[in-house]
Amino acid sequence: MEWERTRAVAGRMVEVERTGSTNADLVRGVGGWPHLGILVTRDQRAGRGRLDRTWIAPPGAALAISVVLRVPGLPLSARSWIPLAAGLAMRDAVAAQAPAHAVGVKWPNDVLVADGDGALRKICGILAEAAQDAVVVGAGVNTRLAADELPVPTATSFAALGLTADDDALVAAYVTRLDDLLGRLSRAEGDAVASGVRDEVADACVTLGREVTVSLPDGGALRGTATAIAPDGRLVVDAAEGAVAVSAGDVVHVR
Repeated sequence: MEWERTRAVAGRMVEVERTGSTNADLVRGVGGWPHLGILVTRDQRAGRGRLDRTWIAPPGAALAISVVLRVPGLPLSARSWIPLAAGLAMRDAVAAQAPAHAVGVKWPNDVLVADGDGALRKICGILAEAAQDAVVVGAGVNTRLAADELPVPTATSFAALGLTADDDALVAAYVTRLDDLLGRLSRAEGDAVASGVRDEVADACVTLGREVTVSLPDGGALRGTATAIAPDGRLVVDAAEGAVAVSAGDVVHVR
């Protein structure tokens, strides 16, 4: 049965043939979905990424996954860790299917895979949205996109890497790992340091130690070296004006 492993770990699991946005669908109807309710499609027509960027792929070429998270034991102040935990969980799920490739996370949650020449390219983007008393986390994974279909030179896919994605194993591993990370955060009362989640995120984060340019929401830009992830999940950048903790922004690895 298709999605057998995913159904075993999901609170509810629905696949649709096509939709505009799995995230938008769940945000609108979140009241009827339990914790770890999962909506997937291989044909998303109006996907969105961070900064309201559109995310579109040919039918069957990518997998859109949205998950409802209800974590009443997680303090509101710790909700900023949900996107980072999602990035780490997806990193681990992708790495399990690409054992010969280095896989990391660009802060806060883009999943990057090293291709044959060692260049890190984006295989998955993640968007978290608040929805009433829940959080909906959407992920778009490039599964069957051919190399000539990739939207930008910095993107990749399982197919472009010469790999065949097992969609069921990928989603089941992702959701299981994400639930575990959030459970640890809840038991530690939202303290990412005490739970060990911050250390795991930092270990997976390929942004740390790199020179970066951060395009800030106010239109400004910050350039410096990414040195740490703060206890609240912000990226610490050592810039000319001193250490600056960034909570939002588009990060570009300069080198």
